Amino acid sequence: MAGSSYGTIFKLTTFGESHGKAIGGVLDGVPSGIHLDLEKIQQDLNKRKPGQSEYTTSRAEDDKLIILSGLFQGKTLGTPIGFYIENTDQRSEDYADIAMAFRPSHADFTYTHKYGIRDPRGGGRSSARETACRVVAGSVAKQIVQSIGIQFSTYVCKVGGIEMVKNSFYTSPEIESSPIRCPELEISKKMEDLILSVKGEGDTVGGVIQCIIQGVPVGLGEPVFDKLHAELGKAMLSINATKGFEIGSGFASCEWRGSQHNDAFDSLTSTKTNNSGGIQGGISNGMPIHFKVAFKPVSTLLKEQETVNELGEKVIIKPGGRHDPCVVPRAVPIVESMAAIVILDFYLRNKSVTL
Repeated sequence: MAGSSYGTIFKLTTFGESHGKAIGGVLDGVPSGIHLDLEKIQQDLNKRKPGQSEYTTSRAEDDKLIILSGLFQGKTLGTPIGFYIENTDQRSEDYADIAMAFRPSHADFTYTHKYGIRDPRGGGRSSARETACRVVAGSVAKQIVQSIGIQFSTYVCKVGGIEMVKNSFYTSPEIESSPIRCPELEISKKMEDLILSVKGEGDTVGGVIQCIIQGVPVGLGEPVFDKLHAELGKAMLSINATKGFEIGSGFASCEWRGSQHNDAFDSLTSTKTNNSGGIQGGISNGMPIHFKVAFKPVSTLLKEQETVNELGEKVIIKPGGRHDPCVVPRAVPIVESMAAIVILDFYLRNKSVTL
């Protein structure tokens, strides 16, 4: 299946389906001699795993990481790191009633018509279960880039119509103090109430994740077609349920004047404002990179919907299974992981063009 690999030097290839025996990946381009903290990788996986709170799906996966290759005595060998995560809590029978039907806004129809076959159990390869592999790779990338001073702050800034007033760089303890990873606790409580209310109706709600990256060196990005913000956009939009990517001032900038929007230099290392979001001409300028990612409401509803089956006949479905009423709390580590993969890949690519 084409499209299962990402990256140029630091490259991840993933495999597996939602209800298969396991999901996993091969991570290539990892520099040798780096001590990897496997406990930190597991901690990141735990932030993404299902069943962690009443605001997420009740599927109970341990998401225990098993490393197959590429490490010796805790250090990277410079060879491919192979890994897998077992699927232990599948309930494939929950999908029997929809095996022949196309669920609205899912990949059922497109996968069937592209490949002539699909795995209906949990969405198969199109399931967000695959993103656990990205979290493994992203956690490795974070450990490497943090050693050169790059730090990430990623959190939920909006659920439905409830939005944080101020988006700043928050620490991990501040973010994790909220069960849905919104560091403004009063706003978080309103979001939590909304998610539970929507869940009680058998419905779902969308949201937005903010990511801020500090300490990124000047010069990352490969114009013209591999601009840093373009690659970040591609990485984010490859995540399940994403519908929008906005960097810096984003869509609001279309209402501004150039005199309002320009980031005037304060010194050779900083600008007075950061409307560019830390990237100019497709290259990092040393200011913090900040962007937002919008996620749609989860498509699986625990209520009846009208659709069609493979014969084109109208049918009524009420899907079973266990699903998130709002995906953004569990998507936070996925967004951060994809950002770390992009930053490390460009950092390594930059090393190849400068002495």
